[in-house]
Amino acid sequence: MNIDLRNRVALVTGASGELGRTIARTLAGCGADVVVHYYKSKEKADAVAAEIRGMGRRAMVVQADVTHQADVNAMRDAVAKEIGPPHVIVNNAVAQYKWVNVLQQSAADYESQFRSCVLHNLFMTQAFVPAMVERKAGRVIAINTECAMQNNPTQSAYVSGKRGMDGLLRVLAKEVGEHQVTVNQVAPGWMISDRDRAAGTEKSEGYERNVPMKRRGTDQDVANVVAFLASDLAAFITGVYLPVCGGQVMPAI
Repeated sequence: MNIDLRNRVALVTGASGELGRTIARTLAGCGADVVVHYYKSKEKADAVAAEIRGMGRRAMVVQADVTHQADVNAMRDAVAKEIGPPHVIVNNAVAQYKWVNVLQQSAADYESQFRSCVLHNLFMTQAFVPAMVERKAGRVIAINTECAMQNNPTQSAYVSGKRGMDGLLRVLAKEVGEHQVTVNQVAPGWMISDRDRAAGTEKSEGYERNVPMKRRGTDQDVANVVAFLASDLAAFITGVYLPVCGGQVMPAI
């Protein structure tokens, strides 16, 4: 079986970032045309789009602040006009902040994570899922994290945002399933990215000793799962929180 995404458009938020660009390239490698979203890093987004065009696929670069509904709606309109309504959206972008304990964490950090995790997914859903419902086919894929199950010290703002998006997306899966639109979450562990490869920091004995597979995964491991969930092979999978972390977390029944 092959993952075949030909004749489909995929939109990846945060596609100029470490994980986002690997996801975008992988979807293009499976045959999809890709909308490369960025917030600040236009040069990196343009480079990703150039790679995708080099594969013989269409690529569109678009800027938006995904924590603001007006920006997301403007992105929807621009994408529909230039490349067509996406068959797949990958909600990958997230805001960064300093991780400290709850007693020191500012309220602004929780608000930031709520906007980048919950409202990001809400605005993307409201902008792009109606066309999927009308088409009677579509894929919503959101990037969560193993941290949502670990709840370790200093993770509280991040975890609160990610657990909030989990609730939104599970409800959405039940609401749009009858229209053959699937809604799933991919939850990476601490993955190796291009930044690690450049710095030679792929190894982390402290982290790896707690992973059943005794190693860190890679950005490509995550992108492969996204491609699978975007494909017809995953047509009857929805409402899933799928860890890609070598067994570091294991949802139990």
